Amino acid sequence: MKAREGDLIKTKSKVVFDVKGLTHPADKIVAFPRFIPTSQGTRHGKDATYGKVYSLGDRFKYLQENHPDLIVFDPVFGETMCEVPITDIAEHYKPEEKLWALRTSKDLTVLESKALQLAETLKKEAKIPWSSIGISGSIMAELTTEKSDIDPLVYGVENCRKAYAALQNLLKDKDSGFKPYTRAELQELFDFRSKDTQMSFEDFVLVESRKAFQGKFMRTDYFIRFVKDWSEVNEHYGDVCFKNSGYAKITAKIADSTDSLFTPCIYELENVRVVEGPKLQPIQEIVSFRGRFCEQAENGEAVEAQGKVELVTNRKSGGEYYRLILGNKPSDYMVLSHV
Repeated sequence: MKAREGDLIKTKSKVVFDVKGLTHPADKIVAFPRFIPTSQGTRHGKDATYGKVYSLGDRFKYLQENHPDLIVFDPVFGETMCEVPITDIAEHYKPEEKLWALRTSKDLTVLESKALQLAETLKKEAKIPWSSIGISGSIMAELTTEKSDIDPLVYGVENCRKAYAALQNLLKDKDSGFKPYTRAELQELFDFRSKDTQMSFEDFVLVESRKAFQGKFMRTDYFIRFVKDWSEVNEHYGDVCFKNSGYAKITAKIADSTDSLFTPCIYELENVRVVEGPKLQPIQEIVSFRGRFCEQAENGEAVEAQGKVELVTNRKSGGEYYRLILGNKPSDYMVLSHV
């Protein structure tokens, strides 16, 4: 099974999981629970009533109480993760297939119609093929509520860059249906995210207000994820190994933000200084598997970041370096430096 960021999988026990990243063990999928069967849920699926778990802490708590067998220490990734055996998977949801279903359906909900219109507008403005766009999230799982947002994806490096440039233009066009977040709306987003990502509101506004992949479309929230295509992913499970090397706060300058648009996002660094934590070097990059850290900083900008430090070992070349990972703990953050 080939599963990637943005896909969802449903197990035989009816739990719907978010697939994380692009690299997985041969017989398992790295994923975390997103929609869980519960009689107290507000989302009505075909086979059960569901609730949604948001923070990483809540997801692990649910697993510990209900599916502890899915929590494993992965020797390649060097950390405790949730990995779902392929033999446990009953359904595999793919965003590109969901968009095709929306395009060919004659009976769409209001939210589905908006999602389709967003995709049509983006495709036309960016001049990218239908095959490079998908719709994920609660729409794909058919577990929406009145407050559900739209979660599109774009695949392929060139298509992603075209789409992002198009979004920047669409947000300036008052008749496009796209609107950037107001300060009050950013406050709502901050209140939600600050539960598991700590930073000041002013720091939050500084970086979030310039991101074109999020905002409102026809008064509904959207968050667009950008993912490299299969042909653009050269790494296979086990090619590179990662080892937990502590927790640190650093300051650095962004040397290359070319891959900051994608999930996972990567920021190449220079002038790194370890402020707190183990004095390891060279810390060459900041990486996150969470979409909220995409486009967090641009080339030449100074940043302050805090997260887990990993030793990265390439088994083929034997090369080693360190990287900082964002998104595993609520105390992880990356902000523009005021120094």
